[in-house]
Amino acid sequence: MSRLETLISEPELARRCDELAREIEAVYGDEPVLLLGVLKGSFVFLADLARRLGPGTTVDFVQISSYGGEKQSSGVFHLRKDHDANIEGRHVLIVEDIVDTGLTLLRLRELLQTRRPLSLRVVAMLSKPEARRHEALVDFVGFEIPNQFVVGYGLDHAERYRNLPYIALLHD
Repeated sequence: MSRLETLISEPELARRCDELAREIEAVYGDEPVLLLGVLKGSFVFLADLARRLGPGTTVDFVQISSYGGEKQSSGVFHLRKDHDANIEGRHVLIVEDIVDTGLTLLRLRELLQTRRPLSLRVVAMLSKPEARRHEALVDFVGFEIPNQFVVGYGLDHAERYRNLPYIALLHD
């Protein structure tokens, strides 16, 4: 049976979301921003962040598959759901739950740049610098974490644990 070990508590996540919102607002000011969440993992973080940003904030989603039910990325980028909003000429902020190898983010940025957004930035609640194999520009980072498998706060293992209000290490 798997064991969970709290890595980042619910109050720490809330505090960092407040800080990230202030950092984002300092960059965009009153300009409208489209938060583009990467499903499924970002949905909790995106909801918390969106509530902290101004009324000019809109939300859309993409869904990318690179893990399946495994604990490591397959290295294959599959766009399963494209965004619905026209992003041309708009400020787009990609909202990621976690950036590890960087491949998903690299491919997504390449795709979105072809659609001519006014600006394209990334906010990630978690970053695993030790796992990085591809250059992945992340403009706003919540927490840097060790190269271990984590769940909770939207992150899952085989669709379980997304509903945890904190981030935990998953031990076998």
